[in-house]
Amino acid sequence: MNTNPELIQNGQYNIGHICTRLQCDRGLSAKIAMHCLGAHGERTQWTFGDLERESSRFANVMQTLEFSMGDVFFIFLPKIPDVFSSFLGAMKAQLITGMLFSNFGGEALLDRLGDAKAKGILTRKSYLRKLLHIREKLPDLKVILLVDASEHQTEDILSLPLLMQQAETEFKTPLTSAETPSVLHYTSGSTGKPKGVLHCHRSVLLQNRTAREVLQLQTDDIFWCTADHGWVTGTSYGIIGPWSLGVTQVHFGGAYAAEEWFKILEEYGLTVWYTAPTALRMLMREDPAIFARFKLPKLRHVFSVGEPLNPEVIKWGRAVLGKDIYDTWFQTETGAIMITNRPGLPIKPGSMGKPVTGIGPAIVADDGTLLPDNKQGNLCLKPGWESMFASYYRHEEVYRQKFKHGWYMTGDTAYRDAEGYYWFMGRSDDVINTAGHLVSPFEVESALLEMEGIAESGVIGAPDELLWEKVVAFVTMKKGCEWNSDLDLKVRLHISNRVSTMATPKEFVVLESIPKNKSGKIMRRLLKARYLGTDAGDVSMLDDI
Repeated sequence: MNTNPELIQNGQYNIGHICTRLQCDRGLSAKIAMHCLGAHGERTQWTFGDLERESSRFANVMQTLEFSMGDVFFIFLPKIPDVFSSFLGAMKAQLITGMLFSNFGGEALLDRLGDAKAKGILTRKSYLRKLLHIREKLPDLKVILLVDASEHQTEDILSLPLLMQQAETEFKTPLTSAETPSVLHYTSGSTGKPKGVLHCHRSVLLQNRTAREVLQLQTDDIFWCTADHGWVTGTSYGIIGPWSLGVTQVHFGGAYAAEEWFKILEEYGLTVWYTAPTALRMLMREDPAIFARFKLPKLRHVFSVGEPLNPEVIKWGRAVLGKDIYDTWFQTETGAIMITNRPGLPIKPGSMGKPVTGIGPAIVADDGTLLPDNKQGNLCLKPGWESMFASYYRHEEVYRQKFKHGWYMTGDTAYRDAEGYYWFMGRSDDVINTAGHLVSPFEVESALLEMEGIAESGVIGAPDELLWEKVVAFVTMKKGCEWNSDLDLKVRLHISNRVSTMATPKEFVVLESIPKNKSGKIMRRLLKARYLGTDAGDVSMLDDI
């Protein structure tokens, strides 16, 4: 493990300590840590001194409530300041801390809280009904904390403000080893219940390094990561990476709104912006006149994560923002960026880029054989990177199944070209086998987006008696455009020429929207379930921004 002596001092790996106390010790107590912009126009500023004080209060509250190292605690809140102070405080108290999307329903909450045997949860009064409805099915849940209650509701539904008033402002973080469990994120598979991806405090090493080397964050930057804290990007790069560097962040609690987003970029002088392809594709649908009104002279870099970046989005970024948009690839399980485009590395539009220094990817056949350049196979990683997940919490057998032939099997398929660039082809269960030819849904989706009038696309393989699988494309149309026979013909010809004749969809389905999860990934399994009329499985991660 490559330890950074400026980050890890005297063996202290604690994420909460590093993001608050260490920054204050560096003389940054008075520096703004975050501009927090509420969904209804409210605005607050927090310094690193504020974060240190309030996270310490929260850690003391947890000790008062008899939480101890390794207890599981969840945060179930929208993006408000309490999320960040409580998360960092829970890290200081060495709790296993799970982050939940604020729009989760009762079943999604039950799946996660029950599976993890959560001891406590932090939420608000308006969300309490969901928890009370499932409370009797959660025998391990001992405490519910409310951020907006002025007094305790019952003996186990407590007012956080009241407890915080009574708590000391100083907390001495216990010496925390690299392998101490830290963050718990639940992933949603195509079948079965979601699994908890458990990370350790050592993850801060790679989150810090990639924030510095890939996102290229500097001390005087103003950084905005649009990802929700319920997603791994929202913790790895909306909390840990930038604050471990002492960088000022903007956190916005509102929904997507093109003009509002560009006002934020302009007003706060954003220098580095990290967002999702879905958001960028939505911006592409807007009237370009909107963007012409804003001046972004300080914006230095734009990065994207969550779904492969279509070449058309890169073209749009250059034309509208005057910037390259750099695609980054990682997973909940990897904890930090693994393969990426970044400033200084020429972009090949549509490529994932090249590995981060020290990361060892390879393209591997099902039998463990290493495949040569330009040969599609399983995208695998050599285990041992600092932010590698420690387990699927309480599901060790499933965890072991992810490691074969000495590799971590990502579940993605890709190929590497002769220059060392990696090219994403799809999830291993998404790749379409039509008449013996393997078709990447991403390639077809990208080709569809090049057609005038098409706003979004999703492509699946469906059973076919003749072809084994046929290509089926789902599209949404831009405002004022409609699907007709002329466009149908043009699209078929375009895909045939752009990708291959075998990749040409046999069927097109026009939808109002393409289902995506909260990181912006196209939920192809939902499209397939809709087409086949089968059970969609877990839909708790579905988003419709």
